[in-house]
Amino acid sequence: MGQYKPLTLHVPEPSGRPGHETDFSYLHLAAAGAVRRPPLEVLPSDTSDLAYTLVRVLDDDGSAVGPWAAEIDRELLRRGMRAMMKTRIFDARMVIAQRQKKMSFYMQSLGEEAIGTAHALALQEGDMCFPTYRQQSLLMARDVPLVDLICQLLSNQRDPLKGRQLPVLYSVRAAGFFSVSGNLATQFIQAVGWGMASAIKGDTKIASAWIGDGSTAESDFHTALTFAHVYQAPVILNVVNNQWAISTFQTLAGGESTTFAARGIGCGIASLRVDGNDFLAVYAASRWAAERARSNLGPTLIEWITYRAGPHSTSDDPSKYRPVDDWSHFPLGDPIARLKQHLIRIGAWSEQEHQDTEQELEAQVIAAQKEAERYGTLASGQIPSPATMFEDVYKDMPEHLRQQRRQLGV
Repeated sequence: MGQYKPLTLHVPEPSGRPGHETDFSYLHLAAAGAVRRPPLEVLPSDTSDLAYTLVRVLDDDGSAVGPWAAEIDRELLRRGMRAMMKTRIFDARMVIAQRQKKMSFYMQSLGEEAIGTAHALALQEGDMCFPTYRQQSLLMARDVPLVDLICQLLSNQRDPLKGRQLPVLYSVRAAGFFSVSGNLATQFIQAVGWGMASAIKGDTKIASAWIGDGSTAESDFHTALTFAHVYQAPVILNVVNNQWAISTFQTLAGGESTTFAARGIGCGIASLRVDGNDFLAVYAASRWAAERARSNLGPTLIEWITYRAGPHSTSDDPSKYRPVDDWSHFPLGDPIARLKQHLIRIGAWSEQEHQDTEQELEAQVIAAQKEAERYGTLASGQIPSPATMFEDVYKDMPEHLRQQRRQLGV
């Protein structure tokens, strides 16, 4: 036994810390247009190479190149640009509102706007998304009224959820946006079940599940993959690898010596690893996965490579665990700037239109915020009472439970 050295454990560490610039070489990038586009009927095992490379369409000059560069209507691209811009402006205004104590907390999606926006535009009406708390761009792309969203954030008298959900845990069934849960990873297995139910009913609607890199360490993630594979559920399994889960680097969830997309291969699921800051790549990959699901070809797992440019929430200070200027060095850039460059290159946008659109959207968000605040804010104390919060529940309550409530004096 003396011939062996003492056993040790490997504890992953990020390649950058405060005061030390991040070495992003761990991302293993690929050149734009270099990655193949397989046929829809591809066997999951034959996508193994795609789980370790990176699907990209936009090059450094803003040109769309390679086999994933499908023809996209210019108006759809412009719609995507507006939705991304609106998401970013909305986030910025809501962070200010939280600092003014008008809501308890907020979580922005700075740097990740392309993923939800392009994905939403690639799906069809009736498809259901099971998101996390950072996919508000899905709602922006589907033009959900801003006043309703802000009232839910403020938990005021017009809150469509009547104060039952925390801020940012939206629920908008009409927009195909399933109730966000504060419990991590639950939405992944729920989406698989929803997709299975759609298939059982003989419907054509598919589900799209969302999870962060850190939450892939939860058991529900692995259970979802098993059910999706076994029953060939019509579902897209999205893993948003934004490099950081609160203050924990993505390597602690298993992203160091392999990729999160590779976990799909091991479960018999077709898998892709995609540049999440490339609107065109996100749209193309989402359409490909949606077509597979709707054609009874089974699930697809997509790992979106992006970067959480802001704090995890308004309760977080990322400067404590990573370089302050980390996002400015992220090699995949800013998704809005990249799509803007492409649109200008093809003559579908301009600097002046960009400025005008920013001002227009800023005015929209401010007007919606003023309207929402008329119904109360956290600071004003105008929040739903317990009776109002559950009035619809009490209305249908059985008589024996009504008696119990009366006995308890509630």
